[in-house]
Amino acid sequence: MGRFIGKRIIGLIPTILGLILLIFLLSRIMPGDSVRLALGPEATQEQILAMENKLGLHDSLIIQFFNYIKGLFVGDMGLSLRSGRNVWLDIQDTFPATFELSLVSMIISVAVGIPLGIYSAVKNNKISDHIIRIVSLSGIALPRFWLAILLQLIFSYWLGLFPVIGRGDVPVDTITGMRLVDSLITGNFAGFTDSFTHILLPAIALSIATAAQIIRMTRTNMIDQMNKDYVLAAESYGLPENLVYQRYMLKNAFISVLTTVGMQFGSLIGNAFLVEAVFGWPGMAQYAIQGILYKDYNAIIGVTLVIGLFFVVINVIVDLLYGFFDPKIKLEG
Repeated sequence: MGRFIGKRIIGLIPTILGLILLIFLLSRIMPGDSVRLALGPEATQEQILAMENKLGLHDSLIIQFFNYIKGLFVGDMGLSLRSGRNVWLDIQDTFPATFELSLVSMIISVAVGIPLGIYSAVKNNKISDHIIRIVSLSGIALPRFWLAILLQLIFSYWLGLFPVIGRGDVPVDTITGMRLVDSLITGNFAGFTDSFTHILLPAIALSIATAAQIIRMTRTNMIDQMNKDYVLAAESYGLPENLVYQRYMLKNAFISVLTTVGMQFGSLIGNAFLVEAVFGWPGMAQYAIQGILYKDYNAIIGVTLVIGLFFVVINVIVDLLYGFFDPKIKLEG
């Protein structure tokens, strides 16, 4: 296990370096003068030159790249032109909100997607199966930001059941940066309820497409397992259907589902951009949007790098979980 994890970590180094290099070059060829935009139209040429010297923009691209890599080892992601702070500090402040939103969305997706996928497979080609398939296809096709606006209109403006924007109004002591977790740790149940009502709608909007993908993958793999010999043998012994479906078939079908869950969870961080914008969610995606608008290249590189690292780490965790669900998989291979 240790050798496998070590190989995966070593294999991540070229991927991460390639990601940094690609985003670094793309940020440098962005049109427009980011320094002038950050300093404002009243900035003098001397102020602009001073800022460019401070950021090292007059150095060659190779020197800029190696200086950026060197800074990463000491937690320096460069200066944000918009906030005036180290990008790493900004990400530390905003990442917990996006991670919490993505985590709640993933929990909703799994809790809804796997049972509906199993039910759809059991009712294969029946009316309920067709309805679930149509709904799942619609969930994949409909844009997340449109669903976010629709949920906001129905449940916030018309029914008044949930808040419109923000993470919460009740003060919560910051420990992890995730309000739901922090409120539970400190016993602040009013803060937990307030945070839950704020996060529910954006989490649902973000989870619909993911749940739809999980439904489709679970259904396909469960149907594939139905005609296997072990299923026929279990049914011939008179085992209850629920036991056969949930204990035996689902475990064998879950390898592909686990891959989908991992890929979708890794992509939720990036997919949160428009949902956070609609709900005014003060997360890393919202921070990245502001960085794009201001052409804040250090912020853009930092956010993209964190998203890439998160995606890679999730894939490593999924690889480790394969061995748990299927002992035949040899991690050392």
